[in-house]
Amino acid sequence: MPFSKPIAWMMIWVSAASFAGTKIEEKIGTRDHVLPHPRQLRWQQREFTAFVHFTVNTFTDAEWGDGTEDPAVFNPSELDVRQWVQVFKDAGMKMVIVTAKHHDGFCLWPSRYTEHSVKNSPWKNGKGDLLKEVSKACREAGLEFGVYISPWDRHEPTYGQSSEYNAFYMGQLTELLTQYGPLGEVWFDGAPGENSPLRKKQVYDFTMYRSLVRRLQPDACLFADDGPDCRWVGNEDGFAGETCWSMLNRSEFAPGQADPKKLNTGQIDGTDWVPAECDVSIRPGWFYHASQDDKVKTLEHLLDIYYGSVGRNGLLLLNVPPDKRGKIHETDAERLRQFRRILDETFKANLAAGADTKADNVRKNLDVYSASHLADENADTIWATDDGVTSAEIELELSGEKSFNVAMLQEYLRQGQRVKSFAVEAWLEGEWKQIAAGTTIGYKRLLRVEPVKTQKIKIRVLDAVDCPVLCEVGLFNAPNVAGNKVIQ
Repeated sequence: MPFSKPIAWMMIWVSAASFAGTKIEEKIGTRDHVLPHPRQLRWQQREFTAFVHFTVNTFTDAEWGDGTEDPAVFNPSELDVRQWVQVFKDAGMKMVIVTAKHHDGFCLWPSRYTEHSVKNSPWKNGKGDLLKEVSKACREAGLEFGVYISPWDRHEPTYGQSSEYNAFYMGQLTELLTQYGPLGEVWFDGAPGENSPLRKKQVYDFTMYRSLVRRLQPDACLFADDGPDCRWVGNEDGFAGETCWSMLNRSEFAPGQADPKKLNTGQIDGTDWVPAECDVSIRPGWFYHASQDDKVKTLEHLLDIYYGSVGRNGLLLLNVPPDKRGKIHETDAERLRQFRRILDETFKANLAAGADTKADNVRKNLDVYSASHLADENADTIWATDDGVTSAEIELELSGEKSFNVAMLQEYLRQGQRVKSFAVEAWLEGEWKQIAAGTTIGYKRLLRVEPVKTQKIKIRVLDAVDCPVLCEVGLFNAPNVAGNKVIQ
């Protein structure tokens, strides 16, 4: 459902954002906006999460299993889920989503609804439960845990008999929702497409599936092509659109029946808040293949993906598949360490922090909306304009000349997403020169620019659907990268 009107949870944020005896208004502007639910804000603030594809395919060297695999092939020799979780935590990931059941139907937990599971594998003599191990390791490391359960099951005999299979699927889904503690996300896909003969006339009852998740795991975000909490970005390359709205008209979409272009950009007039999740694998395939050990994405490629996902109002879901040992391969682990080092070096210091600021319009001339809040490194304080003002300028004077090559803008999503276009200018050689421009901002917009050295920056909101409400501006200096090496 759309969150278009102020409701009780909004009051909590308003109270938290109050200071100096003045409160941010519940509603800023002249229209009702689609707003995120608290669980959607928490989801977006994770920014970077891990996907783990691991099943019989890992041992048969396949991408899609056909359901005829012998459970005996699943036998990782050195399984170490704590190694996975440590690699992910060191990379800065905040959650781990595991393929509890892929299309082959093999279950990584001892489901009582099928024999096609770890209980009939030699791993731990059939006594193992991989989901139990990973969920426990995540909790110990302070990461959240999520599950993927494919609606398509190529092993289950009732698949294609809609009501019978849906009852079977609900049973397995209930196991996942009740046995592994709090879940941060539940991931559905729509494969195979509705017109595919592989679908066998199966009609997935997503309404029933989602209702069960809402009842048993109310804080979990639900992913599918159409959400309802977060949507597929329309590709498996990890890139959101240059224009990326968090809104969508969900009535126009369904799992397996979606317009990738609209999913990539969102819809400015969308009636539902459904932000984009950008899924991509660190390797060409989703499952581990030894032949791809030399094809792990380069550091440059991963950085491009980061700026094209997190930096375009999305969340990055990066798949890192364990190998036949049951470990994250050394190449993948090292690449993630390199990636984290670059991000840490880039964002360790916001050069705009503490800058002197001024704006050509401040809402009601109140301090609670002062442009100074854009440089205070506090995402709960804001700058906003008066009603009817949909273009404005903010100038930031830094403490001295600063060199940077990354600019950041953030909207205050508790008041919705509003900005349609913007530009960034720098004071160079005695005049303002444009160094970057874009359309949407949303939760976070990161812009890589040619290296700039200046003391003054101007942010120009060129157009917005309502008076703009921003919370942060950042300027950062990213190290140069060549190949997989950092050039100092």
